[in-house]
Amino acid sequence: MRLQRNLRLTNVRIIDGTGGPPIEDGVLEVTSDGVIGFVGRAAEAPDGRDADVRDLRGRTLLPGFIDCHVHLGFALANGPYHRLQNDPALIHLESAARIRETLEAGITSARDLGGLSLGFREAIERGLIAGPRLKLAVSPISHTAGHGDFHVPGGEVAYTVPELVELADTVDEVRQATRRVLRQGADLVKICTSGGMGSRHDHPDDEGLRLDEVRAIVDELDRHGGKPVAAHAQGRVGILTALRGGVTSVEHGYGIDDEGLDLLEERGAFLVPTLSTVFAIDKEKMQPYHYAKKVKWSEITKKNIGHAIARKAKIALGTDAGVCPHARNLRELGYLVELGMSPMDALVAGTRTGAEALGIADEVGTLETGKLADLVVTDADPLRDIHALADPAHIEIVMQAGVVMKDDIMNKLGTAG
Repeated sequence: MRLQRNLRLTNVRIIDGTGGPPIEDGVLEVTSDGVIGFVGRAAEAPDGRDADVRDLRGRTLLPGFIDCHVHLGFALANGPYHRLQNDPALIHLESAARIRETLEAGITSARDLGGLSLGFREAIERGLIAGPRLKLAVSPISHTAGHGDFHVPGGEVAYTVPELVELADTVDEVRQATRRVLRQGADLVKICTSGGMGSRHDHPDDEGLRLDEVRAIVDELDRHGGKPVAAHAQGRVGILTALRGGVTSVEHGYGIDDEGLDLLEERGAFLVPTLSTVFAIDKEKMQPYHYAKKVKWSEITKKNIGHAIARKAKIALGTDAGVCPHARNLRELGYLVELGMSPMDALVAGTRTGAEALGIADEVGTLETGKLADLVVTDADPLRDIHALADPAHIEIVMQAGVVMKDDIMNKLGTAG
């Protein structure tokens, strides 16, 4: 629902995403063109006689959350052959439903790191479907037999989504793969510098793309105006290669150590730990090889990411949704807190830092005058119970650039009436 007049949200506690103390008895005014016109204490608010007023009755107002690592084009629970066994129209509509559910869980911006094509981003921008504003990697770049190479044992290709990955094995090939990804309309490039847990034939400690190949990809992007590079990097060697090669973010980072953290700080790169996949271990629903790797790496991850939190690494929220359940993205906040992050710092990781990682911090990520009115309203107190945000039922209002995308408060009032 697009606003016809300014909307003034009153009687609300505001956590603005900057890490500053909450604003009690707050007021936030959204202009009819979808930006924040005022945010602050009620006693300091300008005259609002021309605005519609909404009393939020002591609820908490936060910036819209940002998930820096999702895979909205698939759900692991469906299995690897789901796309091959169903009509393409059904597959696309399932993706659209996941995208909508993610928005209603409080995620107003997201970075999809493989499996979603340009058309979904354009559909959201044109208002054909509802979803987070998206940054797309489209097709990650991997070595043959690397983390992104999905072949069944007999050798047939079994991609879970079309063009899920670009396979490249030399410096010249990675340059060509980078150009193909750019041709697909990608906003960033994702690369695999290590093996992984979900890939059958490698391990997190295995080396993926080499340093000269990573540098070639970064150089190729620089030649085309510059775009971010996100590295799937789980083991130590892959993490160091990614950072030395000039990536923007380390995805997962389970084996990161002090050398890696030093490089992360030196290069100004982001760490996106995706703890939701580490904490989600279900033997009954996982292949034996996958389960064994998860068990081995879960405690390693908790120790290393806990150390990264203690060292104040620049951490942005990311879940790997698709590998773990969709529309439960804010579970990640609770996992960060369990490993030593304060609730306020976790909220910043999911808002301001995420916006910085996506390159949209001048528009969203904090509640400040002049920024887009991306916000969520919750009946929970996230500073006392951060885990409550994991349940979308506690996300009562979602607004995106001033457009109300979800309003459970009005729905509840309507039902009561």
